[in-house]
Amino acid sequence: MTVSPQIFPPRKRRPPAGAFLAPNLSDLKLVQSLLILSQEISSFKPIPFLLKRNSLSIIRKAKLLAILFDELLRNPIPFLSPTLLCFEEMYIVLQRVKTLIEDCSNGSRMWLLIQTESMASSFYEVTLELSTLLDIFPAEEIDLSQDIQELVILIRRQCSQAKTFLDPNDYNLRHQVLTMLDLIRKQIVPDHSKLAEIFDKLGLRNSSTCKEEIESLEDEVQNQIDEKSKSEVVALIGLVRYAKCVLYGASTPTCDRRQRKVVPEANIPSAFRCPISLDLMRDPVVVATGQTYDRESINQWIESGHDTCPMTVQRLAHTNLIPNLALKNLIGMWCREQKIPFETAGNNKNVNAVIRNKAAIEATKMTVSFLVNKLSLSQSFETANGVVYELRALAKTNSDSRTCMAEAGAIPLLLRYLGSDVGSEMPNLQVNAITTILNLSILEANKTKIMETDGALNGVIEVLWSGATWEAKANAAATIFSLSGVHSFRKRLGRKARVIKGLMDLARSGNTCSKKDALMAILNLAGDRETVGRLVEAGVVEMVKEAVNVLPKEAITILEVVVKKGGIVAIAAAYNVVRKLGTLLRQGSEATRESAAASLVTICRTGGSEMVAELASISGIERIIWELMGSGTMRSRRKAATLLRILRRWAAGLDVEFVDLHTTTANVTISSSSRAALAS
Repeated sequence: MTVSPQIFPPRKRRPPAGAFLAPNLSDLKLVQSLLILSQEISSFKPIPFLLKRNSLSIIRKAKLLAILFDELLRNPIPFLSPTLLCFEEMYIVLQRVKTLIEDCSNGSRMWLLIQTESMASSFYEVTLELSTLLDIFPAEEIDLSQDIQELVILIRRQCSQAKTFLDPNDYNLRHQVLTMLDLIRKQIVPDHSKLAEIFDKLGLRNSSTCKEEIESLEDEVQNQIDEKSKSEVVALIGLVRYAKCVLYGASTPTCDRRQRKVVPEANIPSAFRCPISLDLMRDPVVVATGQTYDRESINQWIESGHDTCPMTVQRLAHTNLIPNLALKNLIGMWCREQKIPFETAGNNKNVNAVIRNKAAIEATKMTVSFLVNKLSLSQSFETANGVVYELRALAKTNSDSRTCMAEAGAIPLLLRYLGSDVGSEMPNLQVNAITTILNLSILEANKTKIMETDGALNGVIEVLWSGATWEAKANAAATIFSLSGVHSFRKRLGRKARVIKGLMDLARSGNTCSKKDALMAILNLAGDRETVGRLVEAGVVEMVKEAVNVLPKEAITILEVVVKKGGIVAIAAAYNVVRKLGTLLRQGSEATRESAAASLVTICRTGGSEMVAELASISGIERIIWELMGSGTMRSRRKAATLLRILRRWAAGLDVEFVDLHTTTANVTISSSSRAALAS
């Protein structure tokens, strides 16, 4: 027969001698920390929509523990050594409880729903750990009041009687979501009323909450280690994006430049930007010329048939990409300081590997089909603006989205909103339309679709000329840069006077961002020798002289290419830029000094004595060149050494050499006709 402990309470054991420890300052700090932590957990609200009972139960237990710690702090008593050990372990467990509730409350609701069984188990596990610690807590051996002792017994009983609990409503809702994904995977359009019911139960009741959910899921992709989990999250992103469009319509359109989520445009350090995409680099790599680019951007450049460095226009000795780990670490540190998610190269690779999740692809197709159909029926600019904004956001996500949009016929529909009439009445709509086309052009196959769509190129040029905002003009220039990545399209674009003049005007009068986009497009077009002549006739050298004060690296690189390919007319035009280049040799950044040195070598070789004399007239030029030879990049040192040799040969009355140091020496005299052309 078992004796009831309520009638015959167990006899207290006498603790061994020396077991009592007088509370010292560190002991009291530990109790104070436990009190603060338990109070923080007590202040939490139960997790909304999911795991309510699980979170509410652990929060109640934390409230009871807070009473215990408060009593110990108010009435300090000697502690048993096991008590302190118990408290230390309890602090760790309560930290886990706090983190568990915060993660469930602040993360993705969809992913929490899919993980509801494992999360319910996590709540049960921390409760069991609390139960174990309370069992070894010697409440009977220390001088606690009767009320507090009864409180400890109550918490023990609650923890020991706890069981794993999975809310049937959560389980059923999870089953419904998985069924929806299965239908989409089979290309069956889900019932919108059932979809609305699911989203209502999750608290995703408008476009704004769905947008936040998509962002949470995108962050969750980076938190997953195995590809299966990543794939599941990607499928959920597709489902939420589809539901957002069909249930709640468009988000409030915004005009943030190219939808950079990470940070406002002006705040990204220039050294952290990819020279091609102008976006924050995620995986910086170094090419054969020593220039750094984001891996994705330079890969697209090389795969499109280029064998030169985009910035220096030098032919690449090889196409190996060397990770710039030092810069990557700096970018990662900066992102953490700014609280910006920073995906590593490994993460990006895994995301790309699973992005072709069947359910995600079919959800994307359904979303695109819905939006394109809605856009074709739009009667007002207001309605169209919301739809185009959604397409813009979708085109930014991945290649599957861009492929689906082009195949669904989005490009001809977007052209309606590029005209100046749209820009004057609703500038945001024009910006969203041209940015969507820019995002679509990232995909190589879509470049051809855009160039072959009747009126598409003229629409882009129209925005370049008469866009209502600098952002619209800048994205038109960026679209031309993207399209000119294909050699045949580069020649075609270079033959259009409106393209060249539009880019030149933007490079002269635009804001800093639009100037940069225009200069990058001009640099790409300058890769075609025939186009260089038209650029020179349009005044590209004079434009460079103006732009060099704002964007020296880009401007000087253009000058180097133009002088190399532009003939005697370009050399004559470059005469007035020599002094400016000499100044930049001393004052510019490392990349600017490198480009300035390379440009001066090209100008002096091709322009002859007159150009060298102009360079030699710059005060202290030899000392400046010597400094560059000692502190510049490898290319800077080589070009500086060539410049010094050219200056000394000129000073000795010898002809200007036309070779670099690593080639066979050969002296070529500038012809008398060339000198006459320069003099005129």
